[in-house]
Amino acid sequence: MNTQTVRISETDHMALSELSKKSGRTMSAVLSDAIQELARKRLLLDTNDAYARLRGDARAWREETEERALWDGTPADEAG
Repeated sequence: MNTQTVRISETDHMALSELSKKSGRTMSAVLSDAIQELARKRLLLDTNDAYARLRGDARAWREETEERALWDGTPADEAG
């Protein structure tokens, strides 16, 4: 795996080190998890913002809900 150097504050480094010790995982693994969690959070916030904008446009929201109703009326794929 290729690695890169990132500068962080001494305070953040101490917090990362403590989290690493408490979890029994490497600092890199803890940092990777934190980055992934932040990315998921950002995706959800962006999605919520997009839906808020969509709901703000009455015509677009009506079209969205009408399309959902059509999809809700289709039979589900059956496994097997």
